[in-house]
Amino acid sequence: MDTTQLQERLLAWIDAHFDEEVGFLQQVVRVPTDTPPGNNAPHAEAVAAMLENLGWQVGKHPVPAQLVRDYGMESITNLIVRRAYGAGGPTLALNAHGDVVPPGEGWTRPPYGAVVEDGYLYGRAAAVSKSDFATYVFAVRALEALGAPLRGAVELHFTYDEEFGGLLGPGWLLEQGLTRPDAVIAAGFSYHIVTAHNACLQLEITVHGKAGHGAMPETAVDALQAATRILNAIYGQLPELKKIRSQVAGIDSPTMLVGRIDGGTNTNVVPGKVVMKMDRRMIPEEDPVAVEAQVRALVEDAVRGMPGIRLEIRRLLLSQALRPLPGSERLVASLQRHGRAVMGEEIAAQGTPLYADARLYGERGIPAVLYGAGPRTVPESNAKKADERLSLEDLRKATKVVALTLLDFLAPAQG
Repeated sequence: MDTTQLQERLLAWIDAHFDEEVGFLQQVVRVPTDTPPGNNAPHAEAVAAMLENLGWQVGKHPVPAQLVRDYGMESITNLIVRRAYGAGGPTLALNAHGDVVPPGEGWTRPPYGAVVEDGYLYGRAAAVSKSDFATYVFAVRALEALGAPLRGAVELHFTYDEEFGGLLGPGWLLEQGLTRPDAVIAAGFSYHIVTAHNACLQLEITVHGKAGHGAMPETAVDALQAATRILNAIYGQLPELKKIRSQVAGIDSPTMLVGRIDGGTNTNVVPGKVVMKMDRRMIPEEDPVAVEAQVRALVEDAVRGMPGIRLEIRRLLLSQALRPLPGSERLVASLQRHGRAVMGEEIAAQGTPLYADARLYGERGIPAVLYGAGPRTVPESNAKKADERLSLEDLRKATKVVALTLLDFLAPAQG
């Protein structure tokens, strides 16, 4: 059977089983994985059972409980499904993460209801990235349904630590030597391929002063006043950051913000302690070590000389940028070719200001790109906001593109 016939059969199988794929995704969305608190092992167990019902063997890899608790989460079990074919081909990994931010307020549909309405599936992580649990499973099923002699292997990596940085997700699987694929497709967007992304530094800044009665502030040391100086220093840097421009398409300038502030004990008490959590996104051209040193100096200088003030600065995350590696160009070319045919438009390959688990593969020299069933743009899907949704046609098309790409890599050479 020639390649064109195999491709046509592949597409027909996906269409014939699409209702089943939507039902699979609904089951994946309906099990909550709010992170924090990050009790994600139950979701992994549910997904493993679904895959075992397909006749697949599932490797369950629980991260040691104390390590997870020290990290700030409750439970993580990462999954690896290995589908081995004939000798002589590459091993391609497909990675999607199951942990998600909590739903928040403002939903008009149940966040874990997986309601289908007017061609969209609504639910937390419907677009980012539980959608690609379905994309990747059904792309592999379609490939195997051909009955054609394949070579190489596919691995499904379903992991549960993207929201906290990935170190106990793909990072842990790689560190433990549980996997070493030749190339990776990670959860992404059906309308473009991500080949590069920003690095990210997150710091927790604790400002210690001395609490005191609000009627006698002179007996206290106000931690909030010191924290205000730090805030002014951080936000005062934003115009300078805007002057730094990346040469990577899709990535603009570095950003910096304080995302959370906690402090004080009561309205009539001078705050003795304030804790801030900040986020500094770095473009691929920046050196993360140098940036961290600069940010720490900025914070320390802001309160230098303030009597009674003591600082603690703790790194929460330092993620590296994703950069194209040799071998990624073949993945990109295949995804673009099939994306053009299936989507009916050009599929751009570009960077994104987000950061993702794909970098953890890249750090170990494994070429990785992001591509999956996500939206044209993050805002239109309401990702991480109320009423997150996925276009079911995007799911169908992305499944076809991934399946056709797998066929390119794993089909035997034509004689």
